[in-house]
Order: sequence, then structure tokens, then C-alpha cells
Amino acid sequence: MQNLGEIVIRPAEAGDESGILQCLRAAFEPYRAEYTPEAYADTVLDEATLAARMRQMHVLVAPSHGKIAGTVAGSGGNGEGHLRGMAVVPEFRGTGLAAALLGAIEKTLKDRGCRRVALDTTLPLQAAIKFYEKNGYRRSGRIADFFGMQLVEYVKELA
Repeated sequence: MQNLGEIVIRPAEAGDESGILQCLRAAFEPYRAEYTPEAYADTVLDEATLAARMRQMHVLVAPSHGKIAGTVAGSGGNGEGHLRGMAVVPEFRGTGLAAALLGAIEKTLKDRGCRRVALDTTLPLQAAIKFYEKNGYRRSGRIADFFGMQLVEYVKELA
């Protein structure tokens, strides 16, 4: 278990790219066999897709000892925000880092006028689903195709 006192969540900046990619890979590798190859690639990104995400979304990182321990991205418009790429490296699971990242991106979106936030997740991520439900997210009933997998939408009203 890591001490979060040393971690400051901040916007991603130039030079964080390889750390973000490593964080995504470490977080999702245990689920790789449950994903289609295309869904996995879209989840862990590559240099080009990460560059696009960093241009289109507000990406937050939680650096610790020279590496990215966690990351999340969000975008918003017309009162609605959307989250993508929530990831925490295995050694920081259970430390409160995921909750801190989620709170930080929700605050960012709320400050940008979002009253509601949505995220999509896959069924293999049962621990993430429980985490989101514990933090006020509820299934919207919307299910989409994600490269041959079910993508389940969760929503939360921001107070």
C-alpha cells in the first residue's frame, strides 16, 4: 500500500505520454484475455491515439517516483461530461488513488459547467463497476458495441 500524501494529481503535460501508456497497459493487462484485440488496443492506446486524446480531452495524471501511478480523461459540453481512460497501476489499487482521480476529474468537469457525467465500461471490469457504483454512478440502460464487446454506460449527476 502506497502513501498518497506524496501524490499530486495534475493535468498531463508533454513528457507524460510514455508514463500514461505504461499506466494504461499495467492496469488493463490482467483483463487482456477477456477483451477482443481491437477493444484492448482502443483501451490501452498507442502514441497516436493518446496524442489525440490529449488534444481532445482534459487528461489528469498522478505521478509518483518518476512514473504515472494513475490517469483519467474527461471532456464536456452542453452540461454533460464524459470520462475515458481511468486507470491505476496495480501497486496503487486500494490506496484511494482511484477515488482521488475520479473526484478531481469530476470537479474539473463541474467547473466547466457539466451537471452530469457519463462513462462506459466493459463487463470484465467488475471491480471498476463496483467502484463506480460506490461513487454514485448508475447504469443508464444504454449498451453499445465496443469492438465485439458490450460497453455499458454509467451516469452520475454532479451536485
